[in-house]
Amino acid sequence: MTATLLADRKTIPSAGMSEIIFTTKLDQACCIVGSCIALTLYHSRLGKGALAHIVLPRSVDRTGPPGKFADTAIPYMVDMLAAEGANQAGLVAKICGGASMFGTGGPIKIGVQNAEAVKRLLGELGIPIVGEDLAGPKGRRVVFDSQTGEMAVEIVGQPATTL
Repeated sequence: MTATLLADRKTIPSAGMSEIIFTTKLDQACCIVGSCIALTLYHSRLGKGALAHIVLPRSVDRTGPPGKFADTAIPYMVDMLAAEGANQAGLVAKICGGASMFGTGGPIKIGVQNAEAVKRLLGELGIPIVGEDLAGPKGRRVVFDSQTGEMAVEIVGQPATTL
């Protein structure tokens, strides 16, 4: 699955729901999230990172790939980056998404739950969050650049931002 970056028409890998893309210098990856979370872990000295498209906060009594749940995606990403020489102490995180796609009332606040779970787990691991763009009523398109560590965020009807 690929997406086209409109600015330069360069085709880059796109993380679908529950997927994780690992990157090295000069790589980019993207995803589109609503209530899901786009999480990047990045080691600036090595230029290695990962982008996950996290769907749900917890894996308890559920099955799926590691990228589907916050509590499995984050440890998986940390382990895979460590296997590539990017130790946990050098990682920083950026998070995006967690929108209220289904309205702000009612019992289903999956976007908020996803954001809270990711922030809590990163805190438990001591991985600092150096950028975030969370909540609101609209989804986002995210492009992660492993050369710079930047996360470009596009929301329909708003100017693009960079974390």
